[in-house]
Amino acid sequence: MLDIKNDKTNTQTHEMEGKCPFGGDRVGGALGTPPTLSDWYPDRLKVEQLHSNGPQANPLSDFDYAAAFNSIDYAALKQDIRAFLTSSVAWWPSDYGNYGPQMIRMAWHAAGTYRISDGRGGAGEALQRFAPISSWWDNGNTDKSRRLIWPIKQKYGSALSWGDLMILTGTVALEIMGFPTYGFAGGRRDAWEADTSTYWGPEVWDPRNIASFDSMVTRDKRWRGQNGDADYDLENPLAATHQALIYVNPEGPYANGDPMGSARDIRISFTRMAMNDEETVALIAGGHAFGKSHGMAKADEIGPPPEIAPIQAMGMGWQNPNGTGFAEYTMTNGIEGSWTPNPTQWDNSYLENLFKFEWEQTKSPAGAIQWTPVDPDAPKTPDAHIPGKMNPLMMMTSDIALKVDPDFRAVCEKFLQDFDAFTQAFSKAWYKLTHRDMGPRERYLGPEKRNENSLAWQDPIPPLDYDPIGAGDVATLKQAILATGMSSSDLVFAAFSAAATYRNSDKRGGANGGRLALSPQKDWAVNRRTVPVVAALRGVMEDFNGTQSGGIRVSLADLIVLGGCVAIERAAAEAGVEVTVPFTPGRRDTTQELTDIEMFTWLKPVVDGFRNYVDDQYGQIAQGVSPEGMFLDKAQLLALTAPEWVALVGGLRVMGANHDGSSHGVFTDRVGVLSNDFFTVLTSMEYEWKKLDEQGMSFSIDDRDTGTPRFQATRCDLVFGSNSQLRAVAEVYAGHDGHGRFVRDFVKAWDKVMMLDRYDIHG
Repeated sequence: MLDIKNDKTNTQTHEMEGKCPFGGDRVGGALGTPPTLSDWYPDRLKVEQLHSNGPQANPLSDFDYAAAFNSIDYAALKQDIRAFLTSSVAWWPSDYGNYGPQMIRMAWHAAGTYRISDGRGGAGEALQRFAPISSWWDNGNTDKSRRLIWPIKQKYGSALSWGDLMILTGTVALEIMGFPTYGFAGGRRDAWEADTSTYWGPEVWDPRNIASFDSMVTRDKRWRGQNGDADYDLENPLAATHQALIYVNPEGPYANGDPMGSARDIRISFTRMAMNDEETVALIAGGHAFGKSHGMAKADEIGPPPEIAPIQAMGMGWQNPNGTGFAEYTMTNGIEGSWTPNPTQWDNSYLENLFKFEWEQTKSPAGAIQWTPVDPDAPKTPDAHIPGKMNPLMMMTSDIALKVDPDFRAVCEKFLQDFDAFTQAFSKAWYKLTHRDMGPRERYLGPEKRNENSLAWQDPIPPLDYDPIGAGDVATLKQAILATGMSSSDLVFAAFSAAATYRNSDKRGGANGGRLALSPQKDWAVNRRTVPVVAALRGVMEDFNGTQSGGIRVSLADLIVLGGCVAIERAAAEAGVEVTVPFTPGRRDTTQELTDIEMFTWLKPVVDGFRNYVDDQYGQIAQGVSPEGMFLDKAQLLALTAPEWVALVGGLRVMGANHDGSSHGVFTDRVGVLSNDFFTVLTSMEYEWKKLDEQGMSFSIDDRDTGTPRFQATRCDLVFGSNSQLRAVAEVYAGHDGHGRFVRDFVKAWDKVMMLDRYDIHG
């Protein structure tokens, strides 16, 4: 979700350390910055978030990354990574003479920010390079990891994105330590500026005060219900249990050393990352088979994170004043030690030792809670830097959690008895972790990508095994669609409903696949109006395909989109504007068996302002976010600009495309005609706008002179007249010369939404 909550809950005011060089002492926004619009007007709708990470910030906006990546000598690239992994440099020496474990952590933490609730996070844009993620306490020293692989990035230049390099380096690290990986796909496109819009939590926190990392108050703000109750749960859409964490606190909830509480946190967090119990255990046990944790200095002795480090640090943070500050003095999460006797070799000793020995709570040199074997004869692990020195094994509270939780324990025991099953589970879970946010396989690049159709989390669609329809067929099918008697409103509503599930965050959803006709989408309340439309179009499909000789076929997915296109053409003509709505055939229909109902349920909207829908459970789910705030979130997930957002809504309203056929926002007496009436009414001073309920969720639009009610509206209608930026666009379309422009802009925005998921065409 966008960071659309009241900014009073997300900022902290400090006096500036010095005076503004342009005069005056300014005391304002977060962490001593001057006040911003959000400080002055904390409830304003931040429409500018639709335009973040635009082409102006991207030095490669005209660059064909897929072609460049495919031109790389992939074998040579992997060899360069292997050579680096077994080296060591003086300014940041490798543990055990192997950078592999460190690079696994870098990749894991880059990918692990992904959350299924809104598809945000993940390694796809390499956002670990930018604030706030770059400076989260849990990402301590990942800045060093990226600087270590800079020579490889520099060598391959723009042909190798940071996102691809980080994940590939972590994957090759697993391979050099004897682990058989499942594969690797390139295709991640880097972001070029900080993510200032994603909502990472409600807490007020100061990254300069890392001693507050384990604050109880901080934790409680993202949790709902009472600790220990059945309804105790993490706020949506969050996945991390604590501010500045990737997953869970390794010391347990509140850093309290409680393994059962940690198990609960792990299950909630990893479920939000789209992982089941087996995948969760595989990832934790597999990842902890390698390397060590670092806790040789007190947290309050460590310098500030990269984003606010001194300028001479050149973007590297967490400076450690103890000893050399690295090697045997390294500090990351505060826990010290290794899980296994051989930290650079893939084996099952992590699980073997976890279950063979009893573990007691101890403290690291940094004061963090960790666990040590009770048995003095338990195996030791070599020191990462001091030759001949042996140290006790270490477990975290989050490791002990796997032993005490009955369901996690059952998975562990399965893996203990079958190391091959464990290896395969970790291999597939790592692939899922590092590729989950990349979307359909059409976006995957490189010789090691997996092409099978059996990975449910990839939302598989069967390959095209027939010839798609041509221009003549499209014309024939348009007439057949019109002959069904379906109204333009219904056809537009069905097509938009199919496409509107798309999320640009993780490239899921969209019309391709025809999942509007499958569970769970066909059963959602917001989609009930589509059922008769889908049935009618299915009849058109069966009639057409039954009369075709040869290999030409039309999919239901194509017909749903085509139905919307022909309806818009008819509606525009009735408004006096002739227009051809673009249509690109080639969508395929998937099956119910290839549709993961649980994972697709996360795409169900709470608020969809495009169709004027607010879920019955909005009050329980919204957590203070307004419907128009959630509407903005949806617009961003559809990758829309503000003008595209305004044009789409204006067109959908006059087409009568509300989910329940209601008249809210339908500011016209010519429903189904593509007029600009929505905008002329919205901007007119002939009307008064009055609340119909105490909460201000619905409104009456009355004639100012007579008091006669004319229209009704919701917040998702009025926002286009109340918000200054959106109103400015609406006024363009309401002008005497705005109708033709509106129709053209609506058609362009419509086609964009219909094509968002067509990675088989645009990659």
